[in-house]
Amino acid sequence: MSVAAAITEEKTSPAQATAGRFGAYGGRYVPETLMAALEELEVAYAAAQADPAFHAELNGLLHTYAGRPTALYYAKRLSETLGGAKIYLKREDLLHTGAHKINNALGQGLLAKRMGKQRIIAETGAGQHGVATATVCALLGLDCVIYMGQEDMQRQEPNVYRMRLLGAEVRGVTGGSATLKDAINEAMRDWVTNVRSTYYVLGSALGSHPYPTMVRNFHRVISIEARQQILEAEGKLPDAIIACVGGGSNAIGAFYEFLPDTSVELIGVEAGGRGTGLGEHAARFQKIGGGTPGVLQGTYSYVLQNDAGQISSTHSVSAGLDYASVGPEHAMLHDSGRASYVSCSDDAALKAVVTLSRTEGIIPALESAHAVAEAIRIAPTRSQTDIIMVNLSGRGDKDMGILARELDLKGASDVS
Repeated sequence: MSVAAAITEEKTSPAQATAGRFGAYGGRYVPETLMAALEELEVAYAAAQADPAFHAELNGLLHTYAGRPTALYYAKRLSETLGGAKIYLKREDLLHTGAHKINNALGQGLLAKRMGKQRIIAETGAGQHGVATATVCALLGLDCVIYMGQEDMQRQEPNVYRMRLLGAEVRGVTGGSATLKDAINEAMRDWVTNVRSTYYVLGSALGSHPYPTMVRNFHRVISIEARQQILEAEGKLPDAIIACVGGGSNAIGAFYEFLPDTSVELIGVEAGGRGTGLGEHAARFQKIGGGTPGVLQGTYSYVLQNDAGQISSTHSVSAGLDYASVGPEHAMLHDSGRASYVSCSDDAALKAVVTLSRTEGIIPALESAHAVAEAIRIAPTRSQTDIIMVNLSGRGDKDMGILARELDLKGASDVS
């Protein structure tokens, strides 16, 4: 089956028999003023999914503009250095704008234009979704407003400049922890106020239905390509697929086509931050200090919250993983046992950046480095016939300020 045909074909799993639900998770928990907008979006998305012309335009842009298919790269030196399993990298970092986010931004941008919405809003944490959205708005001639926490604006300053250069208005958010959760809050307030004229390009596989399904389907291309590529390269499926999990878009995109293949282990890596206490990490699934089911920003999923149900602050060296909840499909995969979720500390992620940079000449985004760190941890414990695939969701250009500070790169060569 071709990539275009596979994306056009909608798959419905038994766990998603009820629209917008992934087992117990998902749903639509929003103010009444947004219900009509979500219903309008659901109808428009279903019509687009059934329209070959929509897919032809999207797939054309994914190929000629974004740079798909991305390479599946055998990390030979890293694999030999570690011993054990062979490590392959799905190179989403090679896409235009530097991360997987362009897949979803293109899909939703075309959908917004199809719906006649001229004004686009979005939220961003690490800035990659903001850059991708601003890029697509420039491409399609749409007005663009990006909400970004003030804390994230400071630690991802290059992406703020990129968004502004592309013509977007970047609105800093100072409330709460001034990170991704707060940026989403402000974007939702904007949408409520301007619902008739505005399309909200949500950046991850979370929020109210139909966003988790829609975002996942726009990122399915990752696993569609990877499945074909690994079979061509090795003649078999990987033994494990590893991806970082913030909201969960790159991970669900990397996992989705492999869900029926129970021999393939699916491993999501959350931000372990600097400790196990609430406020020290963003690991919703960890046993000590982790999350519990609850509602946040339109969906029912695992949420980091205290005993009174108040949403906890979070911490991660990576802005893109610094979020208190997780996409509802990941919650379902966790409870069913089809995917396992582990956490990676800030220190381990930073060390993984150094290791991959110096063995393969590839500088990963700090988010992606969490997945690389897990591969580094488990590869030596596996057989040399085993294959581990890591979704390298983004490149590290945006993180140079953080890396310079955390690794003391000023004139130093030994930062290991």
